Amino acid sequence: MSTHPSHQIAQRIILAEDDESMRGFLERALARAGYHVTSFANGQDAYEQLRKEPFSLLLTDIVMPLMDGIELAKRASELDPDLKIMFITGFAAVTLNSEAPKDARVLSKPFHLKDLVREVDRLLEA
Repeated sequence: MSTHPSHQIAQRIILAEDDESMRGFLERALARAGYHVTSFANGQDAYEQLRKEPFSLLLTDIVMPLMDGIELAKRASELDPDLKIMFITGFAAVTLNSEAPKDARVLSKPFHLKDLVREVDRLLEA
């Protein structure tokens, strides 16, 4: 019998999104899907938390104050090379530069929350 991995031991997601309402939507959708989510309004605060405890996935906006998502992802992957990374962005034309981890995924806004959950499930099952 196969159980969905997110319904076994909750996978831990750290979310960095500067838009408060978007952060709330994402956090609630992922929590309903069985994930444990810790969220921050900027990359710097998220990075400080990553230094303190392990997470399964970094879900980050690209454009944020204090530390952008690409810099956050780069530093996070230095702390934990096994950390999965997914970028969310409202700038569909954004291409990840060479600083971004090569296996990171990108989800362009707007997206449906069920699409986000499906992509997160896929990434964490990989």
